Amino acid sequence: MATATRRQTAPDEPAGAVDFTIITGLSGAGRSEAAKCFEDLGYFVVDNLPPALIGKMAELATTSGSPARVAIVADVRGGVFFTELSKGLEGLKALHIPYRILFLEASDDDLVKRYEATRRRHPLAPDDRVVEGIRKERLMMQSLKESADLIIDSTGMSPHDLRDRVRDLFARTPAETRIQVSLVSFGYKNGLPRDADLVLDVRFLPNPYWIDRLRPLPGTDPTVKEFVTGQRAYGEFIRKIRSLFNTVVPGYVAEGKAYLTIAIGCTGGRHRSVVVAESRPRPRLNPAATDPARDRPIAAPSPGTRIERHGPERPVRSLRRQR
Repeated sequence: MATATRRQTAPDEPAGAVDFTIITGLSGAGRSEAAKCFEDLGYFVVDNLPPALIGKMAELATTSGSPARVAIVADVRGGVFFTELSKGLEGLKALHIPYRILFLEASDDDLVKRYEATRRRHPLAPDDRVVEGIRKERLMMQSLKESADLIIDSTGMSPHDLRDRVRDLFARTPAETRIQVSLVSFGYKNGLPRDADLVLDVRFLPNPYWIDRLRPLPGTDPTVKEFVTGQRAYGEFIRKIRSLFNTVVPGYVAEGKAYLTIAIGCTGGRHRSVVVAESRPRPRLNPAATDPARDRPIAAPSPGTRIERHGPERPVRSLRRQR
């Protein structure tokens, strides 16, 4: 059974303090997956740093311009350096740098299965059975486990489950704000954007291109916008795609997707697709903080949204919402 246990609660850190985390635990318990997740959360991650250098790394982290969130992976791959970890931690205390230890473990059966799946040797038993290496490592890591601030038992967890658990414990922002949503307008004559996750075709709307006074104007022009938004089908279309986004985007968030590109296309990518993209039909991720009449967020933080217009002679405009 997968569990996470807090051994002690660190006091609240003052604003601007360095967020210093040491990731350690048993080989095969998920340190690498945890490190990847920390990177996704904005941490500066250093893998397999010799413990003797932890104090120096912490000093650098406190200097101006250095990353404010640092995670260090320390494990038995450090060889003799691993025995110096306690000295490194004492050095942090001497420098008055707060830190926390995340310890990952799993059952012997799960660890053996994972080693069998990867066909790798245990670092403490290169010429012996995997179970013997696990036994040695448990003994070596016991004192560190007892001093850990947080213990995650990854038994029965998939890599996806472990990433979710780490995000839940260490992310500073609510889950619904952890996805970057990009709205991209494009022209079918130029081809689809390669990074599109969802594609919406708005060529069913009347084309301003066939109106002489609108043809030379871009989709950002108020006259073009008034023409497109004034079509009977426009309002119903916007309501339906908002409903679609409200269904699929929370699912993407739950699956751990960090970004979502929604491509909106018309023939040339100059008029209709630009108007729809500029309307920013964002997903509603917090129903309790929405305006039912307009079906859009009004109080809750919404995901970052970037709008791009693809095509010749059209500048790219970027709008980012602070998380």
